[in-house]
Amino acid sequence: MPTTMRNPKLQELPLTEAAVAEQNGQKHQTKYGSVTLSPPPGADALAAMTEPTHDSYGRRVRYLRISLTDACNLRCVYCMPEHMQFRPRHELMSDDEIIFLVNVAASLGVDKIRLTGGEPTIRPGVVDLVHRISTVPGIRDVAMTTNALLLDKLAQPLADAGLGRVNISIDTIDPERFRRITRWGDIEDVWRGIDAAEKAALLPIKLNCVVTRGFNEEDVIDLAGLTMENDWEVRFIEMMPFGEVSDFQLSHVVSFREIRQNVESVFGPLEEASYDFVDPSRPFRIPGAAGTLGFISSVTEPFCQGCGRVRLTADGKLRLCLLRDDEVDLLSPLRAGADFDKIRALMKDGAFHKPWGHGLDSGVFAENRAMNQIGG
Repeated sequence: MPTTMRNPKLQELPLTEAAVAEQNGQKHQTKYGSVTLSPPPGADALAAMTEPTHDSYGRRVRYLRISLTDACNLRCVYCMPEHMQFRPRHELMSDDEIIFLVNVAASLGVDKIRLTGGEPTIRPGVVDLVHRISTVPGIRDVAMTTNALLLDKLAQPLADAGLGRVNISIDTIDPERFRRITRWGDIEDVWRGIDAAEKAALLPIKLNCVVTRGFNEEDVIDLAGLTMENDWEVRFIEMMPFGEVSDFQLSHVVSFREIRQNVESVFGPLEEASYDFVDPSRPFRIPGAAGTLGFISSVTEPFCQGCGRVRLTADGKLRLCLLRDDEVDLLSPLRAGADFDKIRALMKDGAFHKPWGHGLDSGVFAENRAMNQIGG
């Protein structure tokens, strides 16, 4: 753990506060509980203990998605209620806690990190945090999913800090519909963010569209058309049911097959592109297009057999499946003084018990969180 505070705005968070005042390995009492500042192993020790981790079905777990915050600067209709109540900051992971847990994950063979939210770019000190994550031994790929509203200013600093690429959420290119879906967003901010990401070489550019019946199912044609002249991947995602808005989400699902048929009705039969059966996005190409289309069919045609992902929620829970409520609390034992080996054992055991897949076809829904609290 560092001995100087990196972000004054986070000084009320226990590990950040404690790191200023205490020596390594010494317990520090805060109003949030007792914290042991045992640093993660050094690079050589971490490399020596690193081993691949598999779940009980033999799937390699090497991809960790981290929600940096549950807060967002938009209120998309499929993601959260308009008057969403966010968690107080002291319940969320501090920078130092995130780095500690990334070191743990790296020792278990995780080499790919995706930063999500809420909206990750609104977290104070996000550029410095990206740099720290990118320099953890064993981490080879750091990406981010963002709404791009702040990329106009942050794209180059994030790239310089070690961010490799971005996925950008854009559910329509119609300004009025964009405002309706996001409840107040300005699509011009997104275009500026995409341009900044390209200039900063945060490539390849991937655009994520959650297709919502009654809101933007007509927009898939215009979005698909963006790939004709741009070497982007436009990805169409089936809406997934979560928390308080699950009833709305289920009634507004547009299936992969329906989306594909709509695209092909205008552009003709799509060509299959190379697929590794691991990426959730199945790639296709409009004949002659510079870019590709991707289809993520989490609800109607799930891809669980190739899933090697686990998620870390903003409040420090290891979530084992996006669409199930199975979680392992890592932050509470960390703040109670658990050392690296203990947290490592908890994470490894959780990963081993990763479920095969979701239970939507059996009426099992994720109910304890909205999408913004998980990070997608």
